[in-house]
Amino acid sequence: MVYRDLFYPQHVLVFGSAKPGKLAAVIGQRLLDGGLKQVSFVNPKGQAIAGAQGYVAVSDIPEPAQLAIIASPAPTVAANLEACGQAGIKAAAIITSGFSEAGNKEGEAEILAVAQKYGLRFVGPNCAGLINTHSNLIATLETQPPAGDIAIISQSGAVGGSLMAMAKEQGLGISKFISFGNGLDLNMLEFLEWMQTDDETKVVAIYLESVPSGREFMQTLARLAKIKPVVVVKAGRSSAGQRAALSHTGSMAGVDVVCDAALKQCGAIRVNTLEDMFDVCRGFSALPPMQGRRLLVVTNSGGPGVMATDQAELSQMAMAEPSEAMKKELYSFLPAYASTRNPIDLTVEGTGKEYEDATCAALADYDGALDLYIGTPYLEAVPIAQGIINAAQRSGKPVTAVLSVGNDIEAARKLLYEAGIPCYVSGERAVKVLAKLADYYDWRTHGVYDPSVPEPSAEQLPDRTLLEPEAKDLLAKAGVPNVPYAFVHSAAEAASAGAKMGWPVVMKIVSPQILHKSDVGGVILHIDSEQAAAAAFEKLAAIGAGKDFRGAIISPMRKGEHEVIIGLVRDPSFGPVVVFGLGGIYTEVLKDVVFRVAPVSLDEAKLMIHSIKTHKLLEGARGSKPIDDAALAQAIVAVSELPFRYPQVKELDLNPVFAGSTGAEAVDARVVIG
Repeated sequence: MVYRDLFYPQHVLVFGSAKPGKLAAVIGQRLLDGGLKQVSFVNPKGQAIAGAQGYVAVSDIPEPAQLAIIASPAPTVAANLEACGQAGIKAAAIITSGFSEAGNKEGEAEILAVAQKYGLRFVGPNCAGLINTHSNLIATLETQPPAGDIAIISQSGAVGGSLMAMAKEQGLGISKFISFGNGLDLNMLEFLEWMQTDDETKVVAIYLESVPSGREFMQTLARLAKIKPVVVVKAGRSSAGQRAALSHTGSMAGVDVVCDAALKQCGAIRVNTLEDMFDVCRGFSALPPMQGRRLLVVTNSGGPGVMATDQAELSQMAMAEPSEAMKKELYSFLPAYASTRNPIDLTVEGTGKEYEDATCAALADYDGALDLYIGTPYLEAVPIAQGIINAAQRSGKPVTAVLSVGNDIEAARKLLYEAGIPCYVSGERAVKVLAKLADYYDWRTHGVYDPSVPEPSAEQLPDRTLLEPEAKDLLAKAGVPNVPYAFVHSAAEAASAGAKMGWPVVMKIVSPQILHKSDVGGVILHIDSEQAAAAAFEKLAAIGAGKDFRGAIISPMRKGEHEVIIGLVRDPSFGPVVVFGLGGIYTEVLKDVVFRVAPVSLDEAKLMIHSIKTHKLLEGARGSKPIDDAALAQAIVAVSELPFRYPQVKELDLNPVFAGSTGAEAVDARVVIG
């Protein structure tokens, strides 16, 4: 009901001054210019602009209204909402600023109490308003965009205004625009929920600055992404938001990398800029699904084709050559001087018919195509555009285009636009769009986001950072494989334990005051006899003198084929986050790690393993054996569930974990309680 009143009102009340240049006057004019028939003003003098009626009080208005737009001074907002509530109005947009963004939390509490009293829902305060191009609702100060099927939800009114101006300039069709400002009542989560059922919207674009309720946001976003694509620009990629941490994992878990991981898990398509957002939204709006990553490029110029190929590699798109059978088919209608590799280069003499036939024929082996045409001022581009349109219609697959130079270039681009073929300014940008379409199709087909979490354990952990033997015990209970160990408290115990394990062994100091053991010489390797074990213990005892020395932990020497890190950290918004990456001495140097909001499924854990840049090392490079990725993935899953079973766990590092061809074992373990 509230969304019907918000976006499909027949009669809108505007609260505020009707004097030229005032916010209320501008919004009232936007409403009338947009085509809304009934607009009434409410202000102390009962003034209105041409085409609208003016009243001193809501009770004076004879006909019912569905939506109130409040642009009156902040001290009057509560009283105006009260009047709306008494009149039975159930929806409002509060444009007025001067509330929590200016330190006026009491004013916000007052208007929220009034709204709740009457069951009135509102957007704002401090918002830029609403647009519904399908109902002639332009309840905003911003530019009126063309009608279409892309909804834009923005946390920033200024950014939202820029998006509306860009939409008009670029001819991008908008269904809804929502700027919710302070989000005191209706907010991002509720609008995302509603977008699932909005038949006028095919694509949802979001501008984000913060995510206060991370897990609820993920659940809502995933439900929407299963139905329609969601494209996100998230401000705040810099590392300035990173915090001090007690673990390797925590030191790498910047605010943005966690949010980026969350968006991927939920199937949202993240882009870097507003221009990228428009490119990708246009692609999702116009094109059929990109059901794979096999990309075809057809060009008449070698250089742009090579640059598109470079971008395809960066975007993880596959640009294999056509099969020999396909090449033979292509040469049946292409001239001998054309290249039938991928890119297929028709040369400057390529015709519209050749673009059509080459694209359509080769698409039998590919999932989507980019047609590049770099013309000259004396040649016509319209026949090329028509050939591209014909190929797209015949193949039924996604086809994008780049048209550059020609004596009729604008007419050619207009022809593509009217046929629903996205025309981009460069091949690189077109390739990025097709890659995002492929990402989304892959998530829709294979991605699974499960928000359920394990039940907590009744066991209570010590209220301090765990000693390594305690950490290893905890991991064993959680199902994480460990290298065998013994906790010893004397030189004699050390000698005996080493003999039972078999030489050589490694011995590490145990002290709550020594976190980085290697930095103080607290790790002794290659111990090969009882005498050496006893001496090593005495050496560690001397290092730990005055530092709460608890003993030593002994383990058999292991030589892992690969060293990786598995860790946990808690994000303020998203909660527990699991990390996987290259470990050992390379952890802080290369920072080749990936994050996921915990817990993760076995499939998601395997995807993490294959997502790091150096994953080919784990697959058996230079004759080495490939890792047992099933065992390693199971360890990641177990670690990701740990903070739910034991909520006291704040951070965790398993570094290194030895990953081999027959399993995975944690060597070092650090568990921070908080």
